[in-house]
Amino acid sequence: MRLSRRHPRYASLRVRLRLADAARRGLVVPEGLVAHGRGEAFDYLLGERTTPSARRAARAAALWLLRARRPVLSVNGNVAALAADEVAALQRAVPGLGVEVNLFHRTPARARAIARELRRAGVRDVLGVRPSARIPGLPSDRAQVDARGIAVADLCLIPLEDGDRAEALRRLGKAVISIDLNPLSRTSRAADLPIVDELTRALGAIRRAARRLGPRVRDGRRPPFDAPRALAEALGAIDARLTRAARGPPRRSAR
Repeated sequence: MRLSRRHPRYASLRVRLRLADAARRGLVVPEGLVAHGRGEAFDYLLGERTTPSARRAARAAALWLLRARRPVLSVNGNVAALAADEVAALQRAVPGLGVEVNLFHRTPARARAIARELRRAGVRDVLGVRPSARIPGLPSDRAQVDARGIAVADLCLIPLEDGDRAEALRRLGKAVISIDLNPLSRTSRAADLPIVDELTRALGAIRRAARRLGPRVRDGRRPPFDAPRALAEALGAIDARLTRAARGPPRRSAR
């Protein structure tokens, strides 16, 4: 399908085509397409832009990642399909960042396909293809983790996560950074540091902040982050946009 760059929804249509192609290649499941549509609806409400609150959260996330002992970025099919390049770039910007495949709808073939996609983008040492540990008390396949990765991580970055596992990671004492466009989701509310932004915008913002901060910040404690305030600010941005929309376009003065 050929897309015109002049189409008002060009960027959105490109993403949809990428997801459809990824579904045909076995990276994305139909449920992932539904989840993307839900996220895109919230991006509409945010004005399809990164809010000042989300930029602050991305900067804080970069510092947390740089100061973590064993940070791990969890990747599902949608993340691999839409942001494999951004994942590889973030790994280069954060020394020691592990990248692990973790799937709700898991098959060995799908895990291998996602790992290949990540390696093609330049990700080093993809974990999670052959799980070797479990998260206790979690009934889904997302409980299957790598003993070298999420199982021993002190900080997990979880884009496009499900709420059950976000809560389970917190119960294990791991710090959790989420990327989720829905400020009302259990994932956003369970995270220590929720970033309410679109996946590629958020990963890019974290990477740029990490490069600016550099390795000199690796020493020191993780600074506190006000997660309830960040979620409240995201909801406030949505409320303000809806209020403006309800008023309608500005009226032209009669001449």
